[in-house]
Amino acid sequence: MSTGSLTMAKVITIANNKGGVGKTMQAYQLSTFLAHSGNKVLVVDLDSQANLSSTLGVDVRRTLIPEWLIGDVDFEDVICHSEGKHEFHANLDVVPASRHLANLAKLLILSEAEVRKNAGRKERLLRLRLEPLMEKYDYIVIDTPPMLGDELIMALVASDKVLIPTQAQDYSIDGLEELMDTFEIIKDSENPKLEFNIIPSMVNARRKIEQVRLEELAQSFNVTPAIRNLVDMQESISLRKPVFLMNRKSKGKKDYTKLWDSLGFIEEQRD
Repeated sequence: MSTGSLTMAKVITIANNKGGVGKTMQAYQLSTFLAHSGNKVLVVDLDSQANLSSTLGVDVRRTLIPEWLIGDVDFEDVICHSEGKHEFHANLDVVPASRHLANLAKLLILSEAEVRKNAGRKERLLRLRLEPLMEKYDYIVIDTPPMLGDELIMALVASDKVLIPTQAQDYSIDGLEELMDTFEIIKDSENPKLEFNIIPSMVNARRKIEQVRLEELAQSFNVTPAIRNLVDMQESISLRKPVFLMNRKSKGKKDYTKLWDSLGFIEEQRD
């Protein structure tokens, strides 16, 4: 919880180069939980589908993220306030996405000389833009598109921790290899402090094959407690009501309490 002292924000990216694994769900639950706990939170939505932006009550037809990244507009031009009936929205700001984000790659090419002058490499642009904000927020949560593009690479360079939602199924696990190769390259070349955890997501605890795959994952990676495939999760998004606000009997609430505790977020709130 923020104490008013000058502390540097922790930057957490939610990433997977495969869609349909609960990535935006994790970003929503994490950012709202941290804001509810009294932290000042900034969400940066780098997914052009803009699902996280809309779930947080932001209605933007055209994002200025590409222009912000290359330095044509200031942070004040891209930030919006999260909106909703719950108190945590007062602690939650959003840099929203839109389909305009698809123009980022083209804009980076057209601005190559200016990017090289200001950041050295385009991969460092997001880190450069976040630096002036590090004392303003306690946490910065980044949602990324389901592909290994410029947005994901920039997020990895800018982050302290990467959370990787993954289904406990063969095709999802196989897709981790390319992402982990990229993670290691970024860690070696640009961001040696980068850490990651894999979050088993949308898990069917009754399927033995999924239990086997979870055990295999745990042998090679830092794996958190699993998030089950529950009705609670879909209700949370459709109602714009985080699982921590659900009743004590909610299985989804229990799953996320275990998850945040395992990652140290609950302990950080106590401190």
